[in-house]
Amino acid sequence: MEPAAPSWLINQVAAHATRLVHDGFAAHGARGYHYRLLAALQQHGPASQADLGRRCGIDRSDVVAALNELAARDLVRRTPDPDDRRRNVVTLTEPGRRELDRLTATLDQIQDTLLAPLSPADRADLTRLLTALLEHHQR
Repeated sequence: MEPAAPSWLINQVAAHATRLVHDGFAAHGARGYHYRLLAALQQHGPASQADLGRRCGIDRSDVVAALNELAARDLVRRTPDPDDRRRNVVTLTEPGRRELDRLTATLDQIQDTLLAPLSPADRADLTRLLTALLEHHQR
């Protein structure tokens, strides 16, 4: 029997990882977009909706919908930009920080589940190899 093609293996593992992340975040009433937006606000500070969308690689309409959901849960606050009243500045709230911490802990558990059969050295090698592939194809 011939070994499976790397592209097929990557696709299968990615599908499994996607299911794990979806289910893990759904247990918190969250989605991947929520995590990405909260993490970007934590890392870079307040930002316009457009900047958040660009930074996170999320379509503008999806950013608005996800921010509406986050704002309804008091995880982010939108205020008019004092320099341009047509824009909103989005800020992470304290409940948003706590939610991000919960989602990050969930994501850490998901990584451990996904990578369970690998040693720490193998995990580091896999991350290095996947990073090299991604960087090559993003050029």
